[in-house]
Amino acid sequence: MITTRRAAIALGLAAGGSVAVRHPARAAFVPRPGEWRRYEITTRVALPDGGGPARVWLPMPSVSEPPWMRVGPADWTTEGGVAQTGTDPVHGARFLAVDWPADAKGRVVELRTRADARDRQVELDRPRSVPPLSPAARALYTAPTDLIPTDGIVRETADRVVQGAQGDLDKAQRIYDWVVENSARNPETRGCGLGDIASMLEMGDLSGKCADLNALFVGLARAAGLPARDVYGLRVAPSRFGYKSLGAGSADVTRAQHCRAEVFLDAFGWVPADPADVRKVMLEEPPGDLPLDHPKVRAAREALFGAWEGNWLGFNFAHDVALPGATQGPVPFLMYPEAEIAGRRRDPLSPDHFAYTITARELG
Repeated sequence: MITTRRAAIALGLAAGGSVAVRHPARAAFVPRPGEWRRYEITTRVALPDGGGPARVWLPMPSVSEPPWMRVGPADWTTEGGVAQTGTDPVHGARFLAVDWPADAKGRVVELRTRADARDRQVELDRPRSVPPLSPAARALYTAPTDLIPTDGIVRETADRVVQGAQGDLDKAQRIYDWVVENSARNPETRGCGLGDIASMLEMGDLSGKCADLNALFVGLARAAGLPARDVYGLRVAPSRFGYKSLGAGSADVTRAQHCRAEVFLDAFGWVPADPADVRKVMLEEPPGDLPLDHPKVRAAREALFGAWEGNWLGFNFAHDVALPGATQGPVPFLMYPEAEIAGRRRDPLSPDHFAYTITARELG
């Protein structure tokens, strides 16, 4: 039997005004708040029949930040399964959970979600009055996680990096610059990486992908006393600024997961940061292997501390997520579809084996 369910996760998907788009080849990398862009993401999972009872957990956009992202409605269809939404009680990450009995045939689910996003910028030369973080939020976003400790070598490294800094903006800028200058993108890293930052520092190998490099930024910031968080999400459209490496290359975004980072500064609020994408530009932007002083790298480095482009949607800020009903332990973060068959976890970094596909389209 096929069942259909529609959930209004949040309302208020309003169409924004249009702006002129410069030709990407001539565009500088200067994200600025402007038009809202509306996207639809479709995640389709088809598990093999047999092997025991099965369950999947599909992340849904759940980052509601009025200046740059608005979460919209979701709907889904399931074949032979029972679906319901769930929320991580600590970080508010939303997901769709689907259960199939052992004898179910055609274990398929298709989830469609919508969200609005736009370019984001915090002007760091203009301090302003912002509401302070609540004590609970400050405690949450300075706390260690399983893979992001804030003591030991992480604390020692943070102390060296921020030594002599004048205020929280100076601390955050120094950490961002240190990660950009001392890390490297490793194209052989599976998925987006794991984010085990203490091991990275202990081994002296600061290479990886976004979940490694941006977690390093978050961990060092937390160890230095700055509230910081990873934002796990998905690239959903090409870059409008001519950066081939900083956007989705097609409507198939099955492997386009990307996490970003934020740090809370008392005179600015939450400030976007993405040192990992600076290293991605260096490695992947044509013709490849660009130096730090290349104009495209300099532009990305300047922009990605304080701004980012609205061709990406945030799923959640969650770490160490305990999936309800799972027989295995928590996942470090919820950015990929997750599944278990007969209590054995499927590999979320192998979508062909899983099997799942994710597509994205921009709505008019």
